[in-house]
Amino acid sequence: MQFARINDVTIHYQLIGAPADRPVIVFINSLGTDFRIWRDVVVRLAGDYAIVLYDKRGHGLSDVGQLPSSIEDHATDLAGLLDLLAVKAAVICGLSVGGLIAQSLYQRRPDLVGALLLCDTAHKIGTAESWNARIAAVEGKSIGSIVDAVMERWFTPAFRRPENTAYSGYCNMLTRQPVEGYVAACEAIRDADFTEAAKSIAVPTICIVGDQDGSTPPDLVLSTARLIPGARYEIIRDCAHIPCVEQPEALTAIIRAFLTSISPGESSP
Repeated sequence: MQFARINDVTIHYQLIGAPADRPVIVFINSLGTDFRIWRDVVVRLAGDYAIVLYDKRGHGLSDVGQLPSSIEDHATDLAGLLDLLAVKAAVICGLSVGGLIAQSLYQRRPDLVGALLLCDTAHKIGTAESWNARIAAVEGKSIGSIVDAVMERWFTPAFRRPENTAYSGYCNMLTRQPVEGYVAACEAIRDADFTEAAKSIAVPTICIVGDQDGSTPPDLVLSTARLIPGARYEIIRDCAHIPCVEQPEALTAIIRAFLTSISPGESSP
C-alpha cells in the first residue's frame, strides 16, 4: 500500500506504471466507496496506460482531514498527489462526486488535466434539501439506515439479486466508510455548482452514464455534456450509477475508444 501526506491529510493511493510515452489515467471514486471499485476496469487497462488510484479524504484508508471540507479541498488534495508523482496533463476520470472533483481540478490546475472522463456525474448533483435529508439520516441513525435507498440508485435490479455475493460486498463498503467523512462529502456535493465553470472546459471531454442511473440520470448527464464545448456523450445499457462495477467491459471499451481518438499530451509519472 502507498500513502502520501498531502495538505496535512494522509492519502492512500496506488500508482501502476506503464511505458513513459503512455498517458496517465487518474481514477476518482464515488461517494461512499474506495478505489477498489475500479479494479475490473484497471485490470483491462494496466500496461497500456499508467494509472493513479486514490481514496479521497474521508474515504477508504485516507484521513478524514479538517472539517468541513469542500470539493475544492478534494481537488487540492488531488493536485498535491499529482504534483508529488510528477504527473501533468493526465486523463482525469471522475465518477459521481469524483466528477465534481475532476471539474474543480480543471478549474484550479488546468496544467494537470489533458482530458476529462466525467462518469455518472454532472455540473450540479441533487438539491440542498435532498442532501440535508441524507445527512440528517446518517447523523441521526447510521449509514446503514440509507443502504437500501442508495443501492437502488447505484445498481440495477439484476445486480441487486440476493444470490449476488458482490452486491453484499458493496453494501459493506458503503457502511464501513467513516461517518464523518461521508457526511463531509455530502456537504461538499450539496454546496458544489459547476454550471458556469463547465462552459469554459477546453480539453477533450466525454460524459458517460448508465441508462438506469438513479443518482445522476441520463438527462442530467446529457445537460452537462451540452454545457461543455465539444463534449461527447455515451450511455451504457443495463447499468445504473457504478458502471465500473456493473459494466466494466463496456466502460473500458468507451475509455479506450475515447483515448484513441484524442491526444491529451505527455502525462508520464
